[in-house]
Amino acid sequence: MLPTPPASRNPLRVAVIGGGIGGLTLALALRRRGLAAAVYEQAAELAEIGAAVALSANATRELERLGLGAGLAAVSTEPTELIYRDGRSGARVAAFPVRDGGAYRARFGAPYYGVHRADLQQVLSGSLAGEGLHLGHRLTALDQRGDVMALTFANGAEVEADLVIGGDGVRSVVRRWITGGEKVRYSGTSAFRGVVPMGLLPSLPDPEAIQFWMGPDAHLLHYAIGGEADSVNFFAVVEGPEMWTSERWLTGIAAGEHRAGFSGWHPAVIEMLDALPQTQRWGLFVTDPLRRWHRGRAVLMGDSAHAMLPHHGQGANTTIEDAVTLAELLAAGGARDLDRMMRRYQGLRQARTRTIQRSAWATNRLLHLPDSVGAAELAQRDARMARFPEDFGWIHAFDARAAVAEVIAGESRAA
Repeated sequence: MLPTPPASRNPLRVAVIGGGIGGLTLALALRRRGLAAAVYEQAAELAEIGAAVALSANATRELERLGLGAGLAAVSTEPTELIYRDGRSGARVAAFPVRDGGAYRARFGAPYYGVHRADLQQVLSGSLAGEGLHLGHRLTALDQRGDVMALTFANGAEVEADLVIGGDGVRSVVRRWITGGEKVRYSGTSAFRGVVPMGLLPSLPDPEAIQFWMGPDAHLLHYAIGGEADSVNFFAVVEGPEMWTSERWLTGIAAGEHRAGFSGWHPAVIEMLDALPQTQRWGLFVTDPLRRWHRGRAVLMGDSAHAMLPHHGQGANTTIEDAVTLAELLAAGGARDLDRMMRRYQGLRQARTRTIQRSAWATNRLLHLPDSVGAAELAQRDARMARFPEDFGWIHAFDARAAVAEVIAGESRAA
């Protein structure tokens, strides 16, 4: 029997399931507010799946508030621009300054970074310094006994907690307990990915920009990562296969299969795809919008609640928002009334994340428009890309901590 989650100035025992970006951020945010949590991670060591992550201002402002700004900046690249290109000709469709002229920071009050997931996780876990982190704990069952949650892990450990926060990903055990079903589905799209040394990409224009190359039934996203901008993370998305039969997120591919959706594309795209051996395809899965995010003394965060297509780069960012929101609500007296806290949390997070989920679906179609739609619709797409700051700036401008404060102040005025 393991000890229950650590004590703090508040006796609430908080168990966080999942030691990814969200779980670690939540533990740090709670500690910053004088609270404590135990984080239970199924892996024997912290090793994020996936090559890299793009962090926008809605997340970096919160990480800076947690005292992680300097450490994060040291391992990240701030892109020069955001560029949309025609995938075949390479022509610029739309472009916006990011690092150049300090434009992004001036508009949103925090930086935009490309960072390797392992580096981000090291910054988070280094700050946590192992406090309350339990590795090698895969949750197999949970049960509510009165106001106490009983957790059982594959290694035989049993733990009791007053609040369970499920940050355990798309195939969440906590979500199944809350909703009674899996609620996850294949999007009909898949991806190839990798991290390529910059020196292997001589044909790449504007190598330190974050760029979308758009074309029929496919697109390629890439951005530089690392403190020296010496590598490029890419994510190449294609339509299909129509069905996903593998039980895993990954499936093997035949030689050259990764190129099939990019025939005739710009040499820089082919160069990037071929820079490293490609042996696997990633299925892109999403959660259907959930009617409820909590049940009893358990609540969801991150991909467990709102896994989305990555076309706005908001999976990790909205997870960080969730973590900060939960920490703020618990610190503001939510620990004394968990039912009310969880209702507040869902009210604050559900509509925003659902809107971003839906927008990511719509963006998939825009990025993959076939030639058959005609010149007029392609021109409309290009015009929409040119309105990116006006249409999507609300995603980046969001301040999770301020949103909580506004709700609490509103309730106080109404009381």
